[in-house]
Amino acid sequence: MTSPNDSLLDVVRALPHHAGVYLFRDEEDEVLYVGKANSLRSRVGSYFGAEAGKSLKLIRLRREITSVETFPVQSESEALLLEWNLIKEFSPPFNIQLRDDKSFPYIKITVGEPFPRIFVTRRLDEDGSRYLGPFTDVRAMRRALRAIKQMYTVRSCHYQMPDEMPPRPCLDYHIGRCKAPCAGLQSQEEYREMIDDILEILGGRTAGVRRSVTARMREAADELEYERAAEMRDVLRGLDALESRQAAVDPRQGSHDVIGFAREDDLVCGIVLRVREGRLVGRQIYYLANAGEESDETTLGALVKGFYLRRDDDVPPELLVPTGFDEQDLVEEYLAGRRDGPFKIRIPTRGPKLDLIRASSRNAAHVLAQDRVERGPEPLVVPGASERVPAAAMRLAEMLGLATPVRSVVCFDVSTLAGRESVGSAVWLTDGSPNKNEYRKFRIRDSSDDHPDDYAMMQEIVSRYFDRRVREDRPLPDLVAVDGGKGQLSAARQAMDAAGVSDLPTIALAKRDEEVFQPGEREPLRLPRTDIGLQLLQRARDEAHRFALQYNRTLRRRRTLRSRLGEIPGVGPTREQELLKRFGSLEIIRRATAEQLAQTPGIGLATAGAILAALRSEPAGEP
Repeated sequence: MTSPNDSLLDVVRALPHHAGVYLFRDEEDEVLYVGKANSLRSRVGSYFGAEAGKSLKLIRLRREITSVETFPVQSESEALLLEWNLIKEFSPPFNIQLRDDKSFPYIKITVGEPFPRIFVTRRLDEDGSRYLGPFTDVRAMRRALRAIKQMYTVRSCHYQMPDEMPPRPCLDYHIGRCKAPCAGLQSQEEYREMIDDILEILGGRTAGVRRSVTARMREAADELEYERAAEMRDVLRGLDALESRQAAVDPRQGSHDVIGFAREDDLVCGIVLRVREGRLVGRQIYYLANAGEESDETTLGALVKGFYLRRDDDVPPELLVPTGFDEQDLVEEYLAGRRDGPFKIRIPTRGPKLDLIRASSRNAAHVLAQDRVERGPEPLVVPGASERVPAAAMRLAEMLGLATPVRSVVCFDVSTLAGRESVGSAVWLTDGSPNKNEYRKFRIRDSSDDHPDDYAMMQEIVSRYFDRRVREDRPLPDLVAVDGGKGQLSAARQAMDAAGVSDLPTIALAKRDEEVFQPGEREPLRLPRTDIGLQLLQRARDEAHRFALQYNRTLRRRRTLRSRLGEIPGVGPTREQELLKRFGSLEIIRRATAEQLAQTPGIGLATAGAILAALRSEPAGEP
């Protein structure tokens, strides 16, 4: 085990006894881990003490650290938010990562628009909209949305009002499905009141809406406005229909969130049940990556913080959890402040609330069991082999005519946007699971902004990958896969021939029809989507695509950062590069103090003040 170099230990010893957030970086300046501390010196120093040597995860982390970056803050709540923002920004490989199950849809309400729209989406964008879900019962979600649109006259057009306005109301107005705010026939205040009601209903809080609608119905009847009173009556009937479909789970009519989770090997699944006024109104599924070696307390803490810190919708007065977790008091204090009222985290030991905890954990175990079925049969025992071999590895060897199971696959992909920031990726899967220590990313050297050549870019990254691997005498995979068709396959084979690894089995997987191309074969393999060998190739291809796209976005964000900083007087190319290397994003620079910026080579206090003045005069949330 290598120990940190003397200069790094000197940096750690010089840290203040102050609350803050710290980042560990590797030799390529990539963020490895983000954490928070009451005392930066004590907490960061603990990673290099004797106790850290007892954890395999910390040993691996310590080997890769080459620099430490810290951000002192004023309070623990500020540190909690900054820590989560940085984890979301950098996705460090040693932090527990919270991932939504993206297969389920959301209801999107475009609250940032003067006249918001409501529709179903499977994408989560940082656009200021409200997202409700994900919904696991898609039919029930669509029934609820249909009932909402029958109760309320929500516009279905896509005009960017008030900048875009049609010359006349559309058919929806004439059949009573819209009140034509586009033609000035419905005020923004009246429309917003309707959207507020819908948000309450979709959030499971119907009692207040029912009282408000009832009062409006009586007021309309008293004023002899019978048509408006009938509209309110129809809304009440719609509420009755919605409530009849919701499951009553708490006889005491409480409102709370319930969190449970389950483990299976290295997989962790968390379930959040949302109960409002005694009715189960939603279930949300999350997967936690990098949590296999973590305790239940640490895992639950990451789940709770990730769930609430990434959302801006309602917080109930109570959260039910199966056990205590790290920083529970701090989270409770923060959420009480956010809802501007009392908030408690409780660990039930009996009664209906304990039943809810158990139901949530059973849900999580059920989701993991479903995932196991989708991953295919359990590993098989192969005669003569010293360990169990996955069925997918056997099937892949069979379909490609190979003599031995395909235990390891390396897959290549390229990513470019109009020829800008062209990059490549190589990901390594062992028995179908990512081996991130073997991941590699490439910045394409020989690419044209005007006419990017996919084949040339593929040849370049495969050549660079295997040249280095052969030179360093590193292990080679059982199978090489490339994203693409015959052209990409030919380019990869040329690079492999030049590197002296032409004996490695190689295929290309074309995404359009999921065809598998092999060297020397005119016709591709066409396999059913349920084939476990094909699913393994798809998993490798999709992971290579994700990794390449992530790197492409990082470079584009850095380019944007450079261009924005370059507009500030006194910040030239050299200072831009130093700021980029040290901070990584405009949001982090905006949060820093002038003294922190002044620690960057070439940046004095005056220049640091000018940078902060320029950035803080702009809206937050920039790249």
